[in-house]
Amino acid sequence: MASLGARARAFWNHPAGPQTIFFWAPTFKWGLIAANIADMKKPASTVSIPQQTAVAGTGAIWVRYSTQIIPVNYNLMLVNMWMVGTGGYQLFRKLSWDREHKEGFFAEA
Repeated sequence: MASLGARARAFWNHPAGPQTIFFWAPTFKWGLIAANIADMKKPASTVSIPQQTAVAGTGAIWVRYSTQIIPVNYNLMLVNMWMVGTGGYQLFRKLSWDREHKEGFFAEA
């Protein structure tokens, strides 16, 4: 088993490690996830369908991309899986609220 120092050195020198943008870009993207989770406390009527569609859609695209690049960027893959999940859940909340209140997509013409 490798020592803690050897593992830390391997992490530091990894092609997608903290010395590269490949580490920091997805790390800061976790802030979007935190904001989306915090927004779940707000009423579903205030959820933006276009915004959450963009969050979930770009997340889905980047999950795929993160597995195809070399080196495979697991931080990027994981943050985008969470974007798909939180964006999808917010869309579910909004569409359920609209259906219940006959608004938005479910309004009668």
